[in-house]
Amino acid sequence: MRILLTLLLVVVILLIGAFAFNLIDISQTREGRLPTVDIRGGQAPAYDVSTGAVKVGSKTTSVAVPRLDTTRKTIEVPTVNVTEAR
Repeated sequence: MRILLTLLLVVVILLIGAFAFNLIDISQTREGRLPTVDIRGGQAPAYDVSTGAVKVGSKTTSVAVPRLDTTRKTIEVPTVNVTEAR
C-alpha cells in the first residue's frame, strides 16, 4: 500500500513539473454537454494535447583526463534538447 501511494505521489509530482516547465499544454477544443433523455445526443468534450520534445544524443568532444601526464582524449558526451509545447 505504501509503495502504491509513493508511486502515485511521484506521478503527481512529475505531472506538476511537466506543466510548470511548459512540457504539456492542454486546451479544450469543444464544450461537453449532457445527453438528452434518449441518450443519443450526448457529446464528450474534446481536447488538443501538445507535448514538448526531449532529444537525447551524444557529441564528440575533448576533455582532460587526469593522469600522471595530462592528455586529451576524444569521447562522446550526452546531450539533451528540450522544446516547449506550443
